[in-house]
Amino acid sequence: MVDRAEALRQGFRQGNRAMVLGWRLGAGSFMNQSWLSGQIMVITHTGRSSGRRYRTPVNYARFGDDVYCIAGFGAGSDWYRNVLAHPRVEVWLPCGTFGGPVGWWQATAEVVTDEAFRLERMRDVLVASGFAGRLDGFRGDLPDDELRVMTQQYPLLRLAFDEARTGSGGPGDLAAVWQVAASALAVLALVSWVTGRGRARQTVPM
Repeated sequence: MVDRAEALRQGFRQGNRAMVLGWRLGAGSFMNQSWLSGQIMVITHTGRSSGRRYRTPVNYARFGDDVYCIAGFGAGSDWYRNVLAHPRVEVWLPCGTFGGPVGWWQATAEVVTDEAFRLERMRDVLVASGFAGRLDGFRGDLPDDELRVMTQQYPLLRLAFDEARTGSGGPGDLAAVWQVAASALAVLALVSWVTGRGRARQTVPM
């Protein structure tokens, strides 16, 4: 029988695929809703063994010029181990309000080790994580001692932005799919309308 942790991991894995697809379709900022999914960015990281590029959505919080995120399934998470091996990553990040633009950045990741600072940023990320934090039992008013125990297995990463990225392969790279779909629907609607008018003419009594 699959235990709760593994069931959650599998559920998030499927959800992550849908989330990344949404970002590629240009809907990244629309999916960032604090009451539901929380603040979400996408990290593009390099496989420590395969050398392949992977994309993983994670909850985050901003503090100063940097962003912070948690390895929610602990230090054994594949994406986290990849980032440790290859700290240079890319980040897709909403730039402003709901439905607004998104940014694409080159960044460098490092593990936060200062315990007091880590606890503060950990709380920020969990507050910003929407239902994911609540699912894990987090409350905004949780005392520091309880929060420390609750999150001791969760590494915290700082992502420092190096430079903006442009070109192909970034967020919204599949946005043209909407145009193709809209055009196809328009053609289908036109064909249906013309066919309907033709049938109507045939049924009009002479």
